[in-house]
Amino acid sequence: MEAAAARRRQAREAARYYSSQDVPRRLEETLNALFPLRPADLYGELANSFSKFSKAPVICQLVGRKVLDGVGRPTLEVEIYCIIKNYEKRVCSTVISSHSQVLENALSEATEADEKERNDSVNTAVEWVNESLNTLLRDLKPTEQCEADKILGEYFTKKVEEEREIQKEREEEEEAAPPLPACVPSTTALLGGKKVSGAERTIPPAEPAESVLRGSSAIGATSLAVAKAGAAVSHMPLYSYIALLKHDQDSPKELTVPLPMVSLLNCGKFSPGKLRLMKEIMLIPPVQLPLKESIERVLDIQREVVKLLEAACKGPSPQLADKKKSGAHGTGKKVLSPAIKRISHLGCLVTGFDNLEQPVLLIQAACSNIGLELGTDMYLAINCAAHELMDYNKGKYEVITGTFKSPDEMVDMYVELITNFPSIIALVDPLRKEDRQQWDNVCDALGSQCHLLAEDAATGISRPVTDQEMNLPKCSGAVLKYLNQTKVSDLLELTGLLHGQRHITTLGSPDGESSDDSLVDLAVGLGAKFIKLGGLCRGERVTKYNRLLAIEEELARNSMLR
Repeated sequence: MEAAAARRRQAREAARYYSSQDVPRRLEETLNALFPLRPADLYGELANSFSKFSKAPVICQLVGRKVLDGVGRPTLEVEIYCIIKNYEKRVCSTVISSHSQVLENALSEATEADEKERNDSVNTAVEWVNESLNTLLRDLKPTEQCEADKILGEYFTKKVEEEREIQKEREEEEEAAPPLPACVPSTTALLGGKKVSGAERTIPPAEPAESVLRGSSAIGATSLAVAKAGAAVSHMPLYSYIALLKHDQDSPKELTVPLPMVSLLNCGKFSPGKLRLMKEIMLIPPVQLPLKESIERVLDIQREVVKLLEAACKGPSPQLADKKKSGAHGTGKKVLSPAIKRISHLGCLVTGFDNLEQPVLLIQAACSNIGLELGTDMYLAINCAAHELMDYNKGKYEVITGTFKSPDEMVDMYVELITNFPSIIALVDPLRKEDRQQWDNVCDALGSQCHLLAEDAATGISRPVTDQEMNLPKCSGAVLKYLNQTKVSDLLELTGLLHGQRHITTLGSPDGESSDDSLVDLAVGLGAKFIKLGGLCRGERVTKYNRLLAIEEELARNSMLR
């Protein structure tokens, strides 16, 4: 009797509970709606129908761990777990690329110091994610990107202040300590024993490098992971989710796939030849060409370039021998080092050349051999990385071993290069960011013929968001990278500022790349004109090209491709 009474009491309580949740009415409506359809999986349809009444997913755990990037260096991975329909589920993970450049030909001491700094930074980032950030973001909806980024920004500001206090205490301790006897060297000694003329001292000094707070990658990785989780629980691809955020939840009807800048040759500062200027020579396909055909065309050119390089190693190349008619120097006999099979960390061939014209003529010959015309069927972009070439003793850029040019002479050199080779439609970092007058001059001279893009010359991404002032030299646009404390909200704001000033937005991958392909979705969602991913010869870079192909196919299938 008591058991029966208990069951009746429980049934009445259950009825009141379900009634308070409006379950009977919703169940009746759902069953009536499904009856005419007679679905094959009735309970599956019931589950789908009732899922819209479930609570929104919330973040329950962040997991940070140390992983390896594409060149075997430590970097950060962040996983997000959410409570979804009463169950804890792993929703997504993201691996943020490392902030530093890959050191080439560096001394062992410098390499060891870089590795130690990187390890310490990643370990700190893992600690931030697993402890403080895990607590701060718990119970937050992954779709609340602005709120998540606000929390992350406040936490980072707090860490910056803590670091300043520590630094201040160290400086006070150093000031209190008795000074050590020191011999101040003369200016001549500081400059390697060589006197510097007044003309050579007129260049602006290099701006101090923007400091990177140890552990800051935790901010960027967590922000991107939240965006990926928001896209996942909203049942949409990341690029669509980013486009929604950009347009204030107004879904765009069409999206554009950015033009890829595909790295083909590396003949920069550390290449085996005399030429130091061209860190990357990149191929840009025509706008009207579908991406799939563009990639196939790039691969055809790459194969033909390798054939010509192999032939050049064995003897003079008939296609490259006639340099005088093209205004180039040399006979084509020593076009490159025999080590043409070496692939750089950027995913392109490392080769050596003796002058500016040789690599362009090589690509021109390769295109001609397979029935393409450079400047019509394919275009070129050059990452000059001029900031790596400045000899501060001379106040000049060493563009070719033993050949130095002043900032003004660099402008003249670029004008001549573009005049001779109009197929070059973009120059990246043609000058240091400090040479602002020469940026003005080169933009005035070439701005209508090619894009002048700032990459290293672009200020760190966090600063423009603070004061709404992009500390850029005069240029056509900027190459943005998702690094360190960069948040998704920062990217949205910065690209808005660039577009508002009619600057070109290019998203680029850093030297230390990972297999995470989120950068491609970011570029599509943000409406970038170009995407700079490196070459087609390393897995972590090819993964991103494959993602770009998949997005183009998906947009075309849904009639959303502009």
